[in-house]
Amino acid sequence: MPKTCKNGKRPGSELSQDTIPQKRNRNNKHPVSEVSHSSSCEESKKKPIAALILARGGSKGIPLKNIKMLAGVPLIGWVIRAAKDAEVFDSVWVSTDHDEIGKVAKAWGAQVHKRSAEVSQDCSSSLETIQEFTREHPEFAVICNIQATSPCLHPEHIQEALELMTKQGFESVFAVVRRHHFRWEEVKNRVNACTKPLNLDPARRPCRQKWKGELCENGSFYFATRDLIDKNLLQGGKMVYYEMKPENSVDIDVDIDWPVAEQRVLRYGYFGKDKPEVVKLLLCNVMGCLSDGTISLFANGDDEMSYHYRDQAAINMLKKEGVEVILMSSRDYPIQAALADKLAERLGCLVKQEVDNEMQEVDNKMQEVEKLMKERELEWKDVAYIGNDGADVECLKLAGLSAVPEDALETARIAAKYTCRNAAGHGAVMEFAEHILLLKKKAKSQMEQDRINRNNV
Repeated sequence: MPKTCKNGKRPGSELSQDTIPQKRNRNNKHPVSEVSHSSSCEESKKKPIAALILARGGSKGIPLKNIKMLAGVPLIGWVIRAAKDAEVFDSVWVSTDHDEIGKVAKAWGAQVHKRSAEVSQDCSSSLETIQEFTREHPEFAVICNIQATSPCLHPEHIQEALELMTKQGFESVFAVVRRHHFRWEEVKNRVNACTKPLNLDPARRPCRQKWKGELCENGSFYFATRDLIDKNLLQGGKMVYYEMKPENSVDIDVDIDWPVAEQRVLRYGYFGKDKPEVVKLLLCNVMGCLSDGTISLFANGDDEMSYHYRDQAAINMLKKEGVEVILMSSRDYPIQAALADKLAERLGCLVKQEVDNEMQEVDNKMQEVEKLMKERELEWKDVAYIGNDGADVECLKLAGLSAVPEDALETARIAAKYTCRNAAGHGAVMEFAEHILLLKKKAKSQMEQDRINRNNV
């Protein structure tokens, strides 16, 4: 038998609600429930709206999956970024029982609601967790429950769904995707048992082109008024679905989902407001990024360092795409002038030795970077930055694209927008370069599509 809670709920049924009869509204392509809506929709236009992302630490399928790196970004970071950039919420919250998840959520700009043990069990429902949040934050008239495992969610999905509430008076809006799956009745007793079709006639199997398919919840988000939530509903009242494309409908439950989701998010994910096609400069630490930081000392006083051949190829790739590369040697990890000259000659790029002064290291690095930007008339959105320690934190936060090697310090990892799977000196620079070029290609493709769309209007 399936496991149940004391209240009789089954694990995994967090969002199930009683089905409400639907009818078609002539003026709206979405189905509308027959239940009349209350004045709470009018109130939602006036009172604050919150995004609430549920991220429990006790995931059984993939331990701590909510902060596991997906395409260089913590899984929960994808939806936090989309929610914040939608610019429709008064605040974005993550409800969690795990300190590490809370730490990552704050680093990505969300506020943290520390959920109680009572709603952090395997059998706790999403509704119970949301209700705990609304009791502690009664100022919110509308809650948008965003699923942490939906990394292909975009700001426009959220904006368009919310408009159904604020402009058309719906009380609940939820995301769906169109599926073309033939469903059959489950056979529990195999002895002389036959199955039955649930949504097709086997004698008249429709071809995909002539079958519209079925609308299935994809779990990306659930908008609901506070009034509905207080009545133990996430879907109810005057409700409507918001249909998302299949490529944006990604869910992750078990390990086998991860590589598929990673490929999908690289192609269809939302990478933020910064336009990667304008990146013109890559700044890279020599020690801790290009090199693993190992220094060999010889009797004659010379230093020796090594780097991965793929990282040299990465620098050449970027240069061919018009991206200047500058290597930076910090005062804490200096390299000899002769070695810097040799490195510059071999890699064909400038090696910048930081000026040693009495300023703190972070301020010193910022000063050097901003000086380089000013000389080239660049802004932070034009800069990609790969660093590895505390002195890089501010630059990692400000750069249009930023990354750290797999073995970087935790403070740098949290500040970066991308975490490489490779360690310093072992191909991390190549990995980040490929990421930069992929985003530039994607952005150029989108610009071309936008141009085509404008011309066809």
